[in-house]
Amino acid sequence: MTTDALVLDAAAQDLLFREARTANTFTDEPVSEEQIQAIYDLVKFGPTAFNQQPLRVVLVRSAEGRERLVRHLADGNKAKTAAAPLVAILAADNEFHEELPTQFPHFPQAKDVFFSERAVREQSASLNGALQAAYFIIGVRAAGLAAGPMTGFDAEGIDKEFFGDGDHSVLAVVNIGKPGDDAWFPRSPRLAYDQVVTTV
Repeated sequence: MTTDALVLDAAAQDLLFREARTANTFTDEPVSEEQIQAIYDLVKFGPTAFNQQPLRVVLVRSAEGRERLVRHLADGNKAKTAAAPLVAILAADNEFHEELPTQFPHFPQAKDVFFSERAVREQSASLNGALQAAYFIIGVRAAGLAAGPMTGFDAEGIDKEFFGDGDHSVLAVVNIGKPGDDAWFPRSPRLAYDQVVTTV
């Protein structure tokens, strides 16, 4: 494995990728609003199609909000989410196209030309929202925090509980904080370069 082909230094590569893991336990050190804002202000520059920005984030800080969320999670995710310093619900706004005239200003007609149909918007919001969710996780790591992203939940229940408008689709629930004791499962294998990359 070589790291010298990359501009990013080895320590940053480790922080963002090689040493970063999905955390399952956290310390009780709080995650500040300033940290989350800095994370968003970094990752908002990640590329998406048509510069669409469907990602919406609900930060669950209160005990009441935590209870409302936990009841929609798979059993294996409940305890760690109840104990995490901060939880973020990441969702896609299926009406993202309303912002395209300002976010894609060189072709403001894209809103109507490409995204007039709801099914098209939902598919695009899901893909690009997932891209933004991945950037968000990398941003959490860049802040020196650990992320515990999960998809084990009742999506319809969370959509109704936290959005209620039919226009948002939850993508992931992410526990955030400093890793606690026994935070990591063993590193799972990854496919090798030759298994993934072909040249034509």
